[in-house]
Amino acid sequence: MAQLLKTIEAFLNNITTEVNDALYGYVLIILLVLGGLYFTVRTKFVQFRLLGEQFRAVTEKPTDGKGVSSFQALMVSTASRVGTGNIIGVSTAICLGGFGAIFWMWVIAIIGAASAFVESTLAQIYKKKGEDSRSYGGPAYYIESGLKNRTLAVIFSVLLVITYGVGFNMLASYNLQSTFSGYNFYNPEITPWLIGVVLAVVVGICLFGGGKRIIRVTSFLVPFMGVAYILVALVIVALNITSLPGVLARVFSDAFDITAIFGGFSGSCVMYGIKRGLFSNEAGVGSAPNASASADVEHPVKQGLVQVLSVFIDTLLVCSATAFLCVCSGVEPTAELSGAPYVQAALSTTLGAFGSIFITIAMILFAFTTLIGNLYYVDQCIYHLLGHKPGKLFKTIYYIVASLVILLGAGLSAGLLWNIADITMGAMTLINIPVIFILSKYVVKALKDYEVQRKAGKKPVFKAENINLPDKVDYWQ
Repeated sequence: MAQLLKTIEAFLNNITTEVNDALYGYVLIILLVLGGLYFTVRTKFVQFRLLGEQFRAVTEKPTDGKGVSSFQALMVSTASRVGTGNIIGVSTAICLGGFGAIFWMWVIAIIGAASAFVESTLAQIYKKKGEDSRSYGGPAYYIESGLKNRTLAVIFSVLLVITYGVGFNMLASYNLQSTFSGYNFYNPEITPWLIGVVLAVVVGICLFGGGKRIIRVTSFLVPFMGVAYILVALVIVALNITSLPGVLARVFSDAFDITAIFGGFSGSCVMYGIKRGLFSNEAGVGSAPNASASADVEHPVKQGLVQVLSVFIDTLLVCSATAFLCVCSGVEPTAELSGAPYVQAALSTTLGAFGSIFITIAMILFAFTTLIGNLYYVDQCIYHLLGHKPGKLFKTIYYIVASLVILLGAGLSAGLLWNIADITMGAMTLINIPVIFILSKYVVKALKDYEVQRKAGKKPVFKAENINLPDKVDYWQ
């Protein structure tokens, strides 16, 4: 039986690898880069120009004092963005793509932040009021309301459920258990499943507590997790500061090594940097808008600005922290060290036994918040697919299945899980980028409306009529 499962796994891995190479070799790279550049120009470099407004928006409270704040929505989206991909994904990119992958992760984050602004602003404009008076939204909603295409909206919702409820959560579960592989008690045949059981049970308990508990848990854990991780990374860089100039030189030289890039593009730093960068910050994928729509703000642009900040936190801070703690440690990246072993080796070299313990704790927190944030997105899409809030029986079955998926992911192979997650995420992006390109004209008008009010000394308040929105919306009347 075990041999049969390995044969099936190998077969699926070969197929998904071929699809992945085709998808990320050309199609997605062109779409993401051109899309991000287009939105950057259309918004007049909003991700840089309104940096101060991003911090102002994230600190604002809900108008009634009871709704979901911009900060809480930021934490939910950051909980999904800032996860195992920031550790394992970055390590994988460097080990398989080289130091230059770090540069290309920065590029996809900087230009992708404009895509994140557009998609999250659209989520706010087209958000719906639920039966419980909470707001719901995301790509499925603006596809259906803005493009009048229910079929495409349903396809997107299904893809998101598969991507985040299955692919990403299985991968997060695997990544978490893989950090225990360096300990003496680790048995590859038994330990992954035991860790999977514990993780599935803990997540299940949190899920049955409801959506408000999800928001409370992530709002507490994400800031703590991110700050502690970045501080440790800074300590490691400081202890190895003499190596920093050489590391930076290698990052940029490898990033523009044309012979190496085009000699084997599917394994180049460009492809790994963009693939792992996209997996980490999700800009343009269409996931974060599901959290953005839940925020109670007076102007959609405010939440768009908040999500720009989320992309920067994820890639320019947390991913860079992983990258530099690894490459400044003196441990040379190799394909054999790909994933958790490279990060553990880098930390242990500088911090000794504490390094391994710290990365294990960090991975537990990163994986847990990723799982919770991902399932929050799935909740939004299930609401859209059903057209109403799911009943108690449906939610019970769904939560049990979601927990079992987490258990299953802990025992599968990394290659297959990365491939599945990359393919379904890529399919979401292929739908979302063209959609937000079509609807971006309303975002540009909303941004202008926001800036006009701000320059006049007013607190920006949005009305749909201000941008001549032709579609009926539940808010902004």
